[in-house]
Amino acid sequence: MATTESAENYLETILILSKKLPVVRSVDIANELGFKKPSVSIAMKNLRENHHITVTNAGFIYLTDTGKEIAEMIYERHQLISAWLQYLGVEKSIADQDACKMEHVISKESFEAIKKHVREQKELLE
Repeated sequence: MATTESAENYLETILILSKKLPVVRSVDIANELGFKKPSVSIAMKNLRENHHITVTNAGFIYLTDTGKEIAEMIYERHQLISAWLQYLGVEKSIADQDACKMEHVISKESFEAIKKHVREQKELLE
């Protein structure tokens, strides 16, 4: 399931948009990320060829099971790392920026250790 950081960002964006919009189109992704439509079209072609998304004739984009699995993993990492950094006193905008970088490079083992630590700390605070 090796994917590029760029592919992971696109999949995460599709997941987030699918929670907000009835359907996701390339133009929605371009607007969300601030990219030009041709760049998004190339990325969608690559994601489609790697079986991470399907695109209907009307241009509606849907995550496949593998695409959704990757997107949810990246999204979970982003949410937890950002919240953890904010808990440590980092300003929200900086925590989000840093989480966006860290979510792609952190190993599964390190992320699981952080997640376990955060859960234990949360339990202590309750």
